[in-house]
Amino acid sequence: MAGEKMLRFVTDAQSYPGKRSAAERAADFREIADRYAVPAARDQASRCSQCGVPYCSVHCPLHNHIPDWLRLTAEGRLKEAYELSNSTSTMPEICGRICPQDRLCEGNCVIEFSGHGAVTIGSVEKFITDTAWEEGWVEPLRPGPARGQSVGVIGAGPAGLAAAEYLRRDGYEVHVYDRHDRAGGLLTYGIPGFKLEKPVVMRRVERLREGGIVFHEGFEVGRDATLAELRRRHDAILIATGVYRARAIDVPGNGAKGVVEALDYLTASNRKGFGDTVPAFDDGNLDAAGKHVVVVGGGDTAMDCVRTAIRQGARSVKCLYRRDRANMPGSQREVANAEEEGVEFVWLSAPLAFDGDTVTSVRASRMRLGAADASGRRAPEVDPGNEVSFPADLVIKALGFDAEQLPRLWNAPELGVTRWGTVLVDSRTLMTSLDGVFAAGDIVRGASLVVWAIRDGQDVAAQMHKWLKARAKVASRKEAA
Repeated sequence: MAGEKMLRFVTDAQSYPGKRSAAERAADFREIADRYAVPAARDQASRCSQCGVPYCSVHCPLHNHIPDWLRLTAEGRLKEAYELSNSTSTMPEICGRICPQDRLCEGNCVIEFSGHGAVTIGSVEKFITDTAWEEGWVEPLRPGPARGQSVGVIGAGPAGLAAAEYLRRDGYEVHVYDRHDRAGGLLTYGIPGFKLEKPVVMRRVERLREGGIVFHEGFEVGRDATLAELRRRHDAILIATGVYRARAIDVPGNGAKGVVEALDYLTASNRKGFGDTVPAFDDGNLDAAGKHVVVVGGGDTAMDCVRTAIRQGARSVKCLYRRDRANMPGSQREVANAEEEGVEFVWLSAPLAFDGDTVTSVRASRMRLGAADASGRRAPEVDPGNEVSFPADLVIKALGFDAEQLPRLWNAPELGVTRWGTVLVDSRTLMTSLDGVFAAGDIVRGASLVVWAIRDGQDVAAQMHKWLKARAKVASRKEAA
């Protein structure tokens, strides 16, 4: 087996067939990993050309030192490779699993440009960090000297967790508030376990908890406390809620039984993976087993839905997207994986109606690409008189996410937002319209990638640290006077 495929095989426990626990899969893979993973990682890493301009690092939002830790891996210096990778990322094994490398580092690999296939950077990153956890190289979070100031972080997704870690390192008391019963945000409930195993997320959260970060789970701002009350509790606040409001589709039958939102579907599947009782899954409403499934959408969330449906034993899975393959926003690697697993893509199609009080079929119109829109992409338009129909027992709407109406939900009308509902921040300080309240991640930039959320969390932590130090100096002068 080629080094690339073997590395992917031995470092992706979820690729193993059968519905067994992560511990059982890990035990089965240990012998294989010991035999093949290190040579495979070194083989891939040795392919790095060490080019003069490291386009891979340039196109990584975290600007990871990719050529350097690839060189260390090729030399068998895995601990040093991990330490270098970890120096720029708070979650390297998570990014290694879920980053769309084909659009970022690997897509800009010089070897890829030459037609010989990119170095599998993500797989190597995942492997060296998993090795670090197994070998005990991952050090605990050590807080800096106590500063006597506290920070409240609203949202336990990647932006909030990254910022919380940096702020705790700087010596602040950090409290993280999240509406869910587990931290991690979309890492926990929005991304399926075959792409991101949940123990991988939970061990990162536990490391933060053991480092003194206080998590308030099941805490909903607006219900359990207003934003104003949290501001009185803490010296600074970070809004890192992400964006969760599903984009609507206005067609007849939208409210029919069996027509569901992508996040509801993925959350139910992930909760079952945790062993939770999920009535909407157990009664069949959010379980694709034995059903004709139609997913509407073309992004990474749509790919997560179609691949989850395959694993649940769907009778058939179709993905409807209104543009063609070349204009699909999701990862082409994910599309290829879905096709290999049996998903049928129906390009240039958009739903006209969902038929039945309990959905039985999807009627769709064929589309064609017209003139370019404001973004430069050719806009889809209906191809008249060209309709099709597909059987459907479960329709999953995966059209993306928008911001919730935070000023209304939090009783904070003074919080400035854009016309899209995202929070307005000063581009330099990352502070909102409220003094001492900062924001970062998708709630500022709109729905984006996990790696960008991590980068935003790091950036906002630096700005908050600067602001809090200045505030502490002013307070000291007043006391001295």
